[in-house]
Amino acid sequence: MTRLISIDKEILSGTPVIAGTRVPVKNLFDYLETGETIETFLKDFPSVKKDHAIALLAAAQKLLTTSSEILYEDIT
Repeated sequence: MTRLISIDKEILSGTPVIAGTRVPVKNLFDYLETGETIETFLKDFPSVKKDHAIALLAAAQKLLTTSSEILYEDIT
């Protein structure tokens, strides 16, 4: 099983990054949230492989669909 996310206090002070890179996971979601394509994200962060980004998005989707508590969390 390939690790998708790495958290190491020596890398960006422990910010969760895409494993094998120094790219914060949040950057991927920020790009998509603003309407950018995954291709644009990959172009801007060439250290991230497409299959890794897709696997990370699939894992996030699986987490959201299997963790009903998250769906009802009040974020206001």
